[in-house]
Amino acid sequence: MNPIEKEFTDIVREHKGTIYTVCYMFSNNSDEVADLFQEILINIWNGLPKFRGESSLNTWIWRVSFNTCVSYTKKNSRRPKTSPLSMDINLFDESQEDVRQIKMLQKRIKRLGPFDRAIVLLWLEDMSYAEIGEIVGISEKNVSVRLVRIREQLKKMNNIE
Repeated sequence: MNPIEKEFTDIVREHKGTIYTVCYMFSNNSDEVADLFQEILINIWNGLPKFRGESSLNTWIWRVSFNTCVSYTKKNSRRPKTSPLSMDINLFDESQEDVRQIKMLQKRIKRLGPFDRAIVLLWLEDMSYAEIGEIVGISEKNVSVRLVRIREQLKKMNNIE
């Protein structure tokens, strides 16, 4: 294995959780998540020689992943809608209050637009406003303002459900 392939393999191994997190921001369908993951890997591979180190590698991975998913979503929004098959397997005990609340929050987050959903999920990953802004391409102050508005949206969804 040449040094570039080794570096790429190490990056994927270290950051696959981040990549999957971004993929799941944009889709619940496991086939689509796999497609997104593959697209991101291709873009990381192609972009790695151009990475200048102006940001952390983690931030760059988030940015490539986020931009790939946004582009993929825009491109696929023009395709006819399909319905995934459901196996109706329940992995959680629905009676647990914590699980119910987590599912409710996930359902509300999924109702947000992709951009707002990404901001919330990056915030839930304990990223700073500066890191979030760098990843999604907005100012730190704008991240703060958007999070306040997103929280209000999520609270209002409580009245709708």
